[in-house]
Amino acid sequence: MALAFLGLSIFLFLTLDLDGASFSPASASSSSSSGSALEITYGSVIKLMHERTKYRLHSHDVPYGSGSGQQSVTGFPNVDDANSYWIVRPQLGVNAKQGDTIESGTIIRLQHMKTRKWLHSHLHASPISSNLEISCFGGENESDTGDYWRLMIEGSGKTWKQDQRIRLQHVDTQGYLHSHDKKYQRIAGGQQEVCGVREKRADNVWLAAEGVYLPVTASK
Repeated sequence: MALAFLGLSIFLFLTLDLDGASFSPASASSSSSSGSALEITYGSVIKLMHERTKYRLHSHDVPYGSGSGQQSVTGFPNVDDANSYWIVRPQLGVNAKQGDTIESGTIIRLQHMKTRKWLHSHLHASPISSNLEISCFGGENESDTGDYWRLMIEGSGKTWKQDQRIRLQHVDTQGYLHSHDKKYQRIAGGQQEVCGVREKRADNVWLAAEGVYLPVTASK
């Protein structure tokens, strides 16, 4: 685990445009020196954990065999897997920079670190439950509103922090990022379906877990 995390840190140092900011790795159980939860800022690389099942939001270069045929997104049972890292990005055209905090209600994008595609949704049916399909689509310079997710913090928090209960609502379809106990048998055997549903349910709550959290950029 430690070697994998060091490798992630080196990868980020070499590939991310940090706008002059420094960064420090954080594990799922770590917190700042004051004991308060770490802020999730733009440019941070995180794993999203499904609250009820503890599976991580995951993708890999395997297409769906139905629906859109785009890159599949699943829930993955193991913590230590590089295909579960996502880079937190702002929506297109907004004045946001690396290290900025993210308030509840903000529209964000999540870029899959390994394949560089974006967490995406549309009206195709998901393979198991026939809800809204969740896929990865596009690329570094190819993104649209199908990649837009509204951050909704549960409770009284105003800015997104590690281990804080959140929902992500897809802007175009209004579906909430959702998972459940239904698992794939073949291509992604043992991994559970991730889909979108239009109702608030207990199964569409997520938490930021492991990752590399960029520090908050000081106001100038």
